[in-house]
Amino acid sequence: MMTLAPQPPTHSDDQEDRATTRRTDCVADFAGGLTFEVPDHTASGPAQLLLVRRDDDQRVRLPLTPAGDGRLRAALPSSVDVPEGFWDVYLEAAEGEPRRLAPGVNDLRSLVDRAPAASAEGIVVRIPYGTKHGNLSIRSWERSPHAEAGALHVGDGRLEVTARLYGTEATADGYAELTDQNGVLAAVRTDLTAHDDRGEVRFTVTYGDLRPGHWDLWLRPRGGDGPKVRVARLLDDVVDKHPVFVYPRTRAESAHGPVEGEPYYTAHNDLSVTVVAAP
Repeated sequence: MMTLAPQPPTHSDDQEDRATTRRTDCVADFAGGLTFEVPDHTASGPAQLLLVRRDDDQRVRLPLTPAGDGRLRAALPSSVDVPEGFWDVYLEAAEGEPRRLAPGVNDLRSLVDRAPAASAEGIVVRIPYGTKHGNLSIRSWERSPHAEAGALHVGDGRLEVTARLYGTEATADGYAELTDQNGVLAAVRTDLTAHDDRGEVRFTVTYGDLRPGHWDLWLRPRGGDGPKVRVARLLDDVVDKHPVFVYPRTRAESAHGPVEGEPYYTAHNDLSVTVVAAP
């Protein structure tokens, strides 16, 4: 059950919690659920796992039950609403303040090359990870509809993108849209070059069509009257794509002079491109 809490926990990930000692193992399942196991040191009575979203202090509480071998287990099914964001994980005992938990073994094998059925209405992603201070947190995404970025092919002055749609379908009126992050420049459209019954679409970003700046990639799979869907890469076990997936710059000629373009993933794992004036 999720409620809004009047007071945040004592311990924040903004500073190191030296009292954190309980290492929590996590197992991710294909549907987007998580199972937690934590050592049982709760002699004072019943305990529960507490998830707190950093942005607005929303909370999700999960009951802990005996799992044998002196451990407690809590389940977070994919059906439980955990809105998109960063969630810090606490142990909340019957008495005392909630205490941060440390990451143990994260079994994320079911997330590798994950591909939900094309008929799925959307996607649910929860990835447990260790923060820079050694605490356990979860990155959550819930998107419907969703456009999952697949293969990126960097060509001479262009980027070819393959994406798979969930929760919507492409029609003959569909197109891709590039939007300037600062809202200064008008959006640029590009045609969808192909789509199939598995929900897969392809389109090409031509750097010469763009002014210097940062551009976000969106799909309008049903044309201007349909949903606007952000292109992102979420269906794997990498919590932060930006430092992991690095692509080369390529040069193009434009009406504004020579430019160089480069794709990248943002801090939210959304796909964008940056265009700069060529030296």
